[in-house]
Amino acid sequence: MTTLKLVTEPDPRFGAISDRLRGPFDKVTKFDETLRDIERDLYETLDVANGVGLAAPQVGIRQRICIVRVPACYEYEDSPETRLTLINPEIVRAGGQEIDVEGCLSFPDLIGDVPRYLAITVRAHDINGKVVKIKARDYVARVMQHEIDHLNGVLFFDRMTDWSTLHYPQSDKAEPVTARPPAD
Repeated sequence: MTTLKLVTEPDPRFGAISDRLRGPFDKVTKFDETLRDIERDLYETLDVANGVGLAAPQVGIRQRICIVRVPACYEYEDSPETRLTLINPEIVRAGGQEIDVEGCLSFPDLIGDVPRYLAITVRAHDINGKVVKIKARDYVARVMQHEIDHLNGVLFFDRMTDWSTLHYPQSDKAEPVTARPPAD
């Protein structure tokens, strides 16, 4: 396994975001050992980064692959571990909505309030190319939406409705601002 280098970008309030995270990204058509290697490397990178989700474009792989790994008891005392590899995923059903704090490995330490669906159904391929449907709720649904957004070139702050919530909670790198940055 290999730990891959994360693509990081500047604070979106102060700099344009490159096309490295904006796409377009290619559909996966070959389900082979190369794809399994990418999956292993994504999980290794996620572990080192201490994250809960990672999309291939975040490590410079311009394909529609993402992973989700939410540890057991992460959300609730008795919640099970969730480990998913989603290839060419699309949300086919969604309902409910909540606003909660999100961050992103490509924007280290930056967080903000993001509205997301509470429950989703996703159609995707698994690592062997089999079409699967996955239903998710609450935090797992949020992580899945965040990673699928990456595959569509959408970043968490693109979904924000209140830019004053975008900030660095553990430092004084930048003060929260209320204005949205200029478009790329």
